[in-house]
Amino acid sequence: MSPIYNPFTTLLPEKTGSDYYDPTLIGVTTISAALLNAEQVAKARKLYGLLSDDDYTLYLKSYYDAGLKRFGKGWKYADIITVLITLAELLKPRTYLEIGVRRGRSACAVGRFAPRCELTLLDRWKKKNYADMENPGPDLVRRELERVGHKGEKHFVVGDSHQVLQKHLDTNPDLYFDIVTVDGDHTAEGAAQDLREVLPRVSVGGALVFDDIAHRKHPHLVEVWKSVVENDPRFASYRFSELGYGIGFAIRQRL
Repeated sequence: MSPIYNPFTTLLPEKTGSDYYDPTLIGVTTISAALLNAEQVAKARKLYGLLSDDDYTLYLKSYYDAGLKRFGKGWKYADIITVLITLAELLKPRTYLEIGVRRGRSACAVGRFAPRCELTLLDRWKKKNYADMENPGPDLVRRELERVGHKGEKHFVVGDSHQVLQKHLDTNPDLYFDIVTVDGDHTAEGAAQDLREVLPRVSVGGALVFDDIAHRKHPHLVEVWKSVVENDPRFASYRFSELGYGIGFAIRQRL
């Protein structure tokens, strides 16, 4: 699979290349304008209505409802689900990689809005994981993806990302991803390692998503994002940290 991905390529003039613009037609300004829209929150709220609940999901649904009721169309909010919905709608990804899956909500955001996308989902799937919440395993994730209408291939990679991710990438040297979500190890060293390993495998024109950049329990994550991604000249990045746990995403603009 080529590292060059542009879902709008048929709209481009025949002669394109390094002598002209970078091979992308969409940037973070376009995406953020589409993202910070109450309609995207409403889509996320509807998605949660299709999925099984846990305490965090129930809280998020009430949070969405409160924001939409009080501020209506003027509410500007973003989180990992609204970002992934927006990216899936705009980029129409063919391939998706997620590190840190748990119950599969993020994967379902992609699977709902890009139903033929091929998903590679990596997690340790221990019974108790991040925030001491249940982590039931791949069987639940499969059922959740069925609930949202995902039809594409699903590949479950089980294990610690620091032990299995690079091995999986090395085994598939031609595999590039149109969207990558990093939401696993929340230590500074572990998160930075995950980011560095996936950066080369983000397609040109594809997106990288990084969660919890404003989480009060993980204040170091925003510095990881800044140092690893914002300082990388191949990527243009965006951060939302006003509300919730914060979210960062970046578009790969060049090889």
